[in-house]
Amino acid sequence: MPSTKPPPLPNSTNKKAPKPGFIGRVVGLLFRAALWFALLFVIDKVLPTLRLQTQSFVVSKWQQATLLQEPLPTDNSLPSPLPGQHLADTWGAARSAGRSHEGIDIFAERHTPVQATTHGIVSKVGENNLGGNVVVIIGPGGAGHYYAHLQEFGDIAVNDWVEVGDIIGYVGDSGNAKGTPPHVHYGIYIQGRAVNPYPLLVKD
Repeated sequence: MPSTKPPPLPNSTNKKAPKPGFIGRVVGLLFRAALWFALLFVIDKVLPTLRLQTQSFVVSKWQQATLLQEPLPTDNSLPSPLPGQHLADTWGAARSAGRSHEGIDIFAERHTPVQATTHGIVSKVGENNLGGNVVVIIGPGGAGHYYAHLQEFGDIAVNDWVEVGDIIGYVGDSGNAKGTPPHVHYGIYIQGRAVNPYPLLVKD
């Protein structure tokens, strides 16, 4: 009985592919080396940044948890953000749009350094409509310390740890204080609610 197996196709499937020439091998080697170099460059640039960001995030969360265990500020326990300047209790004074003043205003020359009243973690360095240039520091007990109308910021960034007396900004009139005498609006928020900071500050 004749075989039904088809004859082999006349192609090059059974032939070995020709080896690349010397120049081809060199080009291929250089291409692979370039890929490895690019990969190592990316790893060298990206991984340290990611590591530092992760470290900063973890440390700040641990510091926040520690701060929550510390007691809230009490009467006459906090230094003034503008040492030597007159303090007046302007809490609750009428403001535009039916608002009441949720803090106190402390007046001083423009560019006077504004000092942190507490140790804690910087949670905001930025702007808002009313406060202009503002800084928020989370202190003991989770209290938020709010500094507004700054002319410019100190050398601080979000997640930085600050100590009492560190410069966090400079007196100005930014935000809705534009055109008024330079001052810092200082407010304290506990569990999201504003409290009068005046009794908590040490009076000179």
